[in-house]
Order: sequence, then structure tokens, then C-alpha cells
Amino acid sequence: MEDFSTIVRFFDDGGIFMYFILLILALGIAIATERYIYLSAAKSSSRRVWNALVPVLQSGNFAQAGEMAAKSKAAIANMLSYGLAQIKQRSQHRDEIETAMEEGLMEVIPRLERRTHYLATLANIATLMGLLGTIMGLIQAFTAVASADPSQKADLLSSSISVAMNTTAFGLMAAIPLLLMHALLTTKTTEVVDSLEMAAVKFLNIITKGNNAG
Repeated sequence: MEDFSTIVRFFDDGGIFMYFILLILALGIAIATERYIYLSAAKSSSRRVWNALVPVLQSGNFAQAGEMAAKSKAAIANMLSYGLAQIKQRSQHRDEIETAMEEGLMEVIPRLERRTHYLATLANIATLMGLLGTIMGLIQAFTAVASADPSQKADLLSSSISVAMNTTAFGLMAAIPLLLMHALLTTKTTEVVDSLEMAAVKFLNIITKGNNAG
């Protein structure tokens, strides 16, 4: 209970800027949560679709594979559908199929990276908001000290500076986890993109082997 009252007092002493920083932190957590869920679902659905498509591709039934990809909303299905559409147009050239899938990948990547960059921006804003709160607090502190009794100036200034620093501390407390979440999501996005690129290479190898066998 004492710890809770200490936190409340720390928050109240910081002034109005603490609420802005808290709002930034809440927004960042909401974005990070949504992105983590989306990327996890994208990775899982892509793996599931790929496992279902491999046997069909290896059998050479590209028409069925195209239908399966068209019905799925998974990121990998979107990418492979471009390559399968190229095959449907009687194009058997590896370079043409690869170019088509690169086009599909370029369409998918922005959806995977969407809103993640906001976390770094919000972290910077939280830090700057904390510094601004501290500067405003110091201005008020020195203004109050100027008209205070000389015997009380030292204690009043020390107390005011301590309160003013609360916003900087809270700004950093918000910025650090936001930067960590940004790094985590960036890494997760890279993993998903890498898995899609690997699937594209495997797809091309399957096509190439099928053509050589034919």
C-alpha cells in the first residue's frame, strides 16, 4: 500500500506532463500489442498454408495450388499467387516467376511493417515531453524561489527541482520499453520476411525440378 501511495505521489508531483507521457505509453503499448498479434498470426498462417501447398506443388498441380492460394489471406499465399499466376500464363522462365513473386512480396511487406516505426517516434516524444516538463518545472521553481524568504530558498529550490525531475524520469521510463518493443517487433518482422523469401526460393526450386523432370 505504501509503494502504491509513493507511485501516486510521484505521478502527482510531476504535473500535467505526466499525463501526456502516460497517454503516449498507453498508445505505444496498444500499437505494440496489435502488431505482435498480427505478426504472430501472419507467421503461423503462412507456415500452415505453405505446408498445405508443398505436396500440391510437388505433384505439379499448379492450378489447384493457385486456387488454394487465392482462397487464403495469408502473406505467403499473396506472394505465391503472383508466381502461380505467371505459371498459369504459360510462363516457365524462372526469372519471370521470381520477378512476379518479388512484386507480391513488395505488396506484403508494408502490411507487415505498418505502424511499427511509430514506437520509436513515440519513445522520442516521451523523452522530449519529460525534458519539457522538467524545464517548465524548473522555471516555476526559480520563479517561486525569487520571491521566497532567503532562509527558505535552498530548501524550496531543492524540493522544486526534485519534483521537476519526475517528468524526465517518467519520460525515460516510458521511452525505454517503447524502444525495446520497437526492436522486438522489427526483429519479428524481419523473421517473417525472411521466411517468405525462403519460401519463394523453395517454390522456385520446386518449379525448376518439375520442369527438368518434364
